[in-house]
Amino acid sequence: MIERFAKRLADWQKRHGRHDLPWQQRGPYETWISEIMLQQTQVQVVIPYFNRFVASFPSEEVLAAAPIDDVLAHWAGLGYYSRARNLHRAAQVIMQEHQGSLPNDLDALIALPGIGRSTAGAIVSLGFGARGVIQDGNVRRVLSRLFCISGDLSKSIAQSQLWDLADTLTPDGGAESKVHAQAMMDLGSLVCRRSKPNCEACPVADDCQALQHKAIARFPERKQVKQRQDELWVMLQLVNANEETLFIKRPSPGIWGGLYSPPIGLSLNQLTADFLGNEQVEIEYAGAINHTFSHFRVRIEHYVASVNAADVRIGEWYRTERFQKGLPAPIQQILSREEIK
Repeated sequence: MIERFAKRLADWQKRHGRHDLPWQQRGPYETWISEIMLQQTQVQVVIPYFNRFVASFPSEEVLAAAPIDDVLAHWAGLGYYSRARNLHRAAQVIMQEHQGSLPNDLDALIALPGIGRSTAGAIVSLGFGARGVIQDGNVRRVLSRLFCISGDLSKSIAQSQLWDLADTLTPDGGAESKVHAQAMMDLGSLVCRRSKPNCEACPVADDCQALQHKAIARFPERKQVKQRQDELWVMLQLVNANEETLFIKRPSPGIWGGLYSPPIGLSLNQLTADFLGNEQVEIEYAGAINHTFSHFRVRIEHYVASVNAADVRIGEWYRTERFQKGLPAPIQQILSREEIK
């Protein structure tokens, strides 16, 4: 069954899989960058970010030497910014401990910041062409349906089952393993989708236990996520006589950690006290936007005040259209509105 499964999957991948992604047919470095970007982010969103990132940071050496602000600026809008910080730290470790080249050993890869077992397996397989076992979200969904694995797939019992099955199904040869890894990811992304799976197009439908039991919709079980309450944030844009805006580097760790924004808080009174003290200035309401994070929504109210730059002793002043450091996407949206430039 295993050899037949692998052959049908490989044949399907050659005919119907993805072969033109910009990180394919490249080296281990590009595989690493793409795998980190693809964590919790769709392929079509990642492609332009990947192209810009590797154009600016074409190697481990260049990435390690780059200021973190530059790295975060290239990541701005992609979300989950700890990924960018981990990439930067990992590149520095690679320069210090691995002679400037991404290691091809699974354990050495897992020891790097931001690289887990599945990402390491993908780098070994797709980047180095050796045998590597993967278990990203697409693969977990495929395996859950193939073998009717129920329960919370993030729990240790289910994880152990999934890794054993993924290992059993992965061919021994490096070339075959590379095709298999890409095929499993493509199958989950293109056919065995979370909603509206196209079972008629599945090359391994005959082996799918969930399909045989007419239970595709039950697998994998949906994890109950506790929703945080909606929040209200206030952003105070301070503008000096040169029409420059004050930008503050956001604390890390934390939401948008390491990126820049005008001062943001939960209260306009608190922001004015923190940044303006007793100075009396006119504050104008400039609108609001809504933004959705993975587990909560926030409304950001935008206020603008003209101030004397000498009275504000923290942060950096820039014209918004010339700011080159990393800005969170919602802040870019607010500041790019024509009426506040």
